[in-house]
Amino acid sequence: QVQLVESGGGLVQPGGSLRLSCAATGVHFSLYYGAWYRQFPGKERELVAFITSNLTTHYPDSVKGRFTISRDRVKNMIYLQMNNLKPEDTAVYYCHTVRAWGLGTQVTVSS
Repeated sequence: QVQLVESGGGLVQPGGSLRLSCAATGVHFSLYYGAWYRQFPGKERELVAFITSNLTTHYPDSVKGRFTISRDRVKNMIYLQMNNLKPEDTAVYYCHTVRAWGLGTQVTVSS
């Protein structure tokens, strides 16, 4: 059974940083891909960061230069380092890989 568990969300001031983590069981990020999405209230989920099996990464312009996705093959985890956070980054962040989604972790950017 595939399971993804996110952690690391919370409240941070504008300009601050957070690091999200996602642990996988039943699937290996290194064989497929890992991704982070976020969802604003009333909106569809949008891609935030993507990492392929060979460590190629992709970011939308909205987070490029501020967010970094990485992977630990041994621990079977992916991470999202978020720097220079803005109030518009406030959302629920989800970990995703093939056929699986985490339950999400809330990130709130507010002074």
